[in-house]
Amino acid sequence: MKTVTAAIIYRGGKVLLARRASGEKQAGYWEFPGGKLEPGETLAACLCREIAEELNVEISVGAILATSDHRYEHGAIHLVAMKAAIVSGRLCPTVHDQLCWVPVEELLQYRLSPADIPIARALKQ
Repeated sequence: MKTVTAAIIYRGGKVLLARRASGEKQAGYWEFPGGKLEPGETLAACLCREIAEELNVEISVGAILATSDHRYEHGAIHLVAMKAAIVSGRLCPTVHDQLCWVPVEELLQYRLSPADIPIARALKQ
């Protein structure tokens, strides 16, 4: 099972969601941005690296907010969602075709990637 990190970035009471671009795994699905943990990497370092690569911003990472396990056709993942804040840079997606800020109570109205659904539910509580 691969460990994957996800950033829960709040702004003005809303959470950042990113939609996977065509040609990417899970294309068209919305997700909390992040990515796969590399060997020897901490969860926080992974999330910082992935967000820099995917969104072109530097973040600070806080506490783990929720986790989710899901089995996709291409393998199983353990998703670890952590609170994060943008420290510098301007959002510029590289593997997503759209970003949006969503009120927590509306997260489940989006076509979320299956592993992200339990995270969205946990954030609502």
